[in-house]
Amino acid sequence: MNGLKKFLLRFFGLLFIIVLLLYIFKVDYLLKAVQTIYLNGHKTAFLEDYKYFDNTIIEKSAVAQPWNIAKDCNQVKATETLEKLHQKIGTVAFLIIKKDSIWHESYYDNYNKDSQSNSFSMAKSIVSAALGKAIMEGEIQSLDQKVSDFFPVFKEGKSANMTVGDLSSMASGLNWHESYYDPFSITTQAYFDPNLYDLTLGLKGIDEPGKSYKYLSGNTQLLAMCIEKATGQKLTDFVSQSFWKPMGAESEALWQTDSPNGLVKAYCCIASNARDFARFGKLYLQHGKWNGEQILDSDFVEKSVTPRFKESPQYGYGWWLSSFNNKKIFYMRGHLGQYVIVIPEDDLIIVRLGHHDIKSTKGLPQTDDFTVYLEESYKMLEQEKVPSKN
Repeated sequence: MNGLKKFLLRFFGLLFIIVLLLYIFKVDYLLKAVQTIYLNGHKTAFLEDYKYFDNTIIEKSAVAQPWNIAKDCNQVKATETLEKLHQKIGTVAFLIIKKDSIWHESYYDNYNKDSQSNSFSMAKSIVSAALGKAIMEGEIQSLDQKVSDFFPVFKEGKSANMTVGDLSSMASGLNWHESYYDPFSITTQAYFDPNLYDLTLGLKGIDEPGKSYKYLSGNTQLLAMCIEKATGQKLTDFVSQSFWKPMGAESEALWQTDSPNGLVKAYCCIASNARDFARFGKLYLQHGKWNGEQILDSDFVEKSVTPRFKESPQYGYGWWLSSFNNKKIFYMRGHLGQYVIVIPEDDLIIVRLGHHDIKSTKGLPQTDDFTVYLEESYKMLEQEKVPSKN
């Protein structure tokens, strides 16, 4: 009995010292990380982790606008290659939307059309759309308005000329280290820290802004804070009024916050479903129009899906860029392989949500699974053109 008592005293004593050291070295956010991520068997954020965080609501439309369903929806099944990939890396939703109608729709792992999952960095495209809306409404002057107009702390040093456009195009020059698996990176800290506002305003400029592309989640967080300052609204309310409601979203969405009623994690973490995420692909496919109404400026949309820097053709303003079979592609992208892919030439939108991706083995910005979604979707579309033997 005395041996057990000594063991427990030593154990809890060591635990106390560890917790104390976490606070001393200001990495106490790791306690939340252990509770929500590591104790759930994960090494990084995961699809359903939003359930372990505080959230605020993006309100849905009072009048839903369901997607059209093609007459031949799901008549062509997923190719064997595509189906094997879905199973291998844990796809939970896969949609092919052709000419404004759902042509193929598959769900896995007990997910359905209403199931919510974490968008991760697909949210960056939505924040960038909110920037365009704020400019359209005159709340923000232009992409060239300085960040220091909203937060004077950035008036000094290399950040003095940093603009909201620099934040959207990933050209801020800020000292943010982008890493999703390093528990001591600022990206990890931002995910769990209860004071994201002060953490973001503590960033410093280490490179000249507006000169080159470097993907930093902190850019989008700071951009969102500028939008809230400019509009005088919570970002969730602004996104709901500007997009979620006008586009007839069928479900409310959740946006993770750093604390109860706190700041949204704008660089990530909108929990919604494949159908409602696809609406942003449709909006940009239609050059900012929805039901004939210009709800986002067409020039801003075009600029968003055009590379800002010749040396970095993979990114515009909040949207990723690529090509397939010489066709222009732009897409929303999130950690672990969340995608809304738009191929304007073919009036096509492909949505994939899931647990994992396959890292690039070819040195490309896209993950290897991204290419498979495109190749196999086009094979499925080609099958539709083959006359039936009957």
